[in-house]
Amino acid sequence: MNGTDLASVLAGARLLPVLTVPCTAAAGPLAEALAAGGARCAEVTFRTPDAEQVLKAMAAHGGLAVGAGTVLTPEQAERAVAAGARFVVSPGFDEEVVAKCRELRVPVVPGIATATELMRALKAGLDTVKLFPAEPLGGLRTLRALAAPFPRTRFVPTGGIDASRLAAYLADPAVLAVGGSWMATAAHLERGDYEEIRRLTAEAVERSMT
Repeated sequence: MNGTDLASVLAGARLLPVLTVPCTAAAGPLAEALAAGGARCAEVTFRTPDAEQVLKAMAAHGGLAVGAGTVLTPEQAERAVAAGARFVVSPGFDEEVVAKCRELRVPVVPGIATATELMRALKAGLDTVKLFPAEPLGGLRTLRALAAPFPRTRFVPTGGIDASRLAAYLADPAVLAVGGSWMATAAHLERGDYEEIRRLTAEAVERSMT
């Protein structure tokens, strides 16, 4: 899509922190902690009432390419992009969400769990999908089985992945980036433990570059 594909937005970053942020007040300190840890992108899930404002505040930070996750409807996609989202991630494949993101000229990464869903995404002209939920579906074994008949597809596995599994996923040539929430969990945010978020992010970024 010439500049509107996810690889261009991520600019080589292979770690995608997936964030469910309970309040707007956490957005600034969280963005600072992630950027200080070396993260270059982040996904803010639309699972909380403040998600739109959190995304806007994190996008304004300037140090991160921020996208919107758990986008379920075209209307949510439109709101997310208006708030500054540079990419959109959905847990499943929805033609209307894909069409709206095309209209808005932002990369969209739909979730898939089966070969049939992957074929629908490919038919829609997409070459990058999210394998979700990756670990419950069988992890790398499932990813490799899906990638074999579709060698040009790039995957962003997300769901149940932690620091111990990061390197194994990134070693697979079909994997563009890995999404995970272990760097900034609900418990970290509840405690305001931004130093621990920075530390875990730095550790994960280092693993992603080896």
